[in-house]
Amino acid sequence: MRTVAVVGASLAGLSAARSLRKQGYDGRLVVIGDELHRPYDRPPLSKEFLAGSLAEADLALEPDDEDLRAEWLLGVRAVGLDSPQRAVRLADGSEVRADGVVIATGAAARTLPGTAGLAGVHTLRTLDDARALRDELALGGRLVVIGGGFIGAEVASTAYALGLDVTVVEAAPTPLAGPLGETMGGIVSALHADHGVRLLCGVGVKGLRGEGRVDTVLLEDGRGIPADIVVVGVGARPCVEWLAGSGIQLADGVTCGADGRTGLPGVVAVGDCASWYDPRAGLHRRVEHWTGARERPDAAVTALLAGGAVEPAMPRPPYFWSDQYGVKIQFAGHAAAADSVTIEEGARDDRNVLAVYRRSGHPVAVLGMNQPRLFTRWRKQLAAAA
Repeated sequence: MRTVAVVGASLAGLSAARSLRKQGYDGRLVVIGDELHRPYDRPPLSKEFLAGSLAEADLALEPDDEDLRAEWLLGVRAVGLDSPQRAVRLADGSEVRADGVVIATGAAARTLPGTAGLAGVHTLRTLDDARALRDELALGGRLVVIGGGFIGAEVASTAYALGLDVTVVEAAPTPLAGPLGETMGGIVSALHADHGVRLLCGVGVKGLRGEGRVDTVLLEDGRGIPADIVVVGVGARPCVEWLAGSGIQLADGVTCGADGRTGLPGVVAVGDCASWYDPRAGLHRRVEHWTGARERPDAAVTALLAGGAVEPAMPRPPYFWSDQYGVKIQFAGHAAAADSVTIEEGARDDRNVLAVYRRSGHPVAVLGMNQPRLFTRWRKQLAAAA
């Protein structure tokens, strides 16, 4: 291959570029990113950076002495992929022709309809999002977080520590029931009540009200919650619209094999936009976690350079972590695959538990709350079993 284009300049794209060089690729390497920023770390955006304890320079993913010998096209968005020519079309009218393409365009935060142009309403996905939200939180006031998932919970935790009055609204009966299951989702989300943060579950948001700036969150049950700031944390959608008409199969992301290969030769996908095949479950999954964006590009690049001649290795069980109200939450595996969950160490009221998820008696996932040593041991066992 003479030219490889990596479309996406966040962690997954950077990891793919690094892997290309590590695996011996010495040709032309072009990295395309729609943000003007060089690759940066996203997990701190909802925690240390938002709290003001971490500077922008600390978010950088590239050390000063790293040289990938890449061409960086930043601040320009990919708008199409010409499959026969294997050319990435860009919003400025130019294109990049390549022998190999790595799709790493990530995901974008979902928004609430009708909120465009209403001041005080935020999503949190990018560095620019975090800058704007941090400036508003510094002024204090009443914060309403719509969505009790991990981003929403982390923002609530950070805002609580900053002294804001915080309310979390979650449409589902139990926050985090999707990734953690109802039992452990309830235990983890109880951290809000432990710290005096109001948690309203089982009620949807009808809309937002305000003249130029938000002042009330209207709930489906008729209640109105006063708000000076609103953060919408209702999930993310994969950024794959630009691939329409390319011949690549799209279904909740780019449909890939177990090594990231798409249906088009010379094209692989990684990161939050990629729906990889999971041989254990027999289905495709998108893994929207830092560890997946860091590890999986190695396999995808191997497949790209070898033309699919290398048998894909079994991917490690997905892993993610969250820091809320001073509690370290770690999770590995798939809660949905379990038919039981047991607390094997610690006390739920102290929020220091180690819980194991099993299916037919076999461990399929593990959750730790302030149990890093035991969690690490169990995570290794899951990986070995896989």
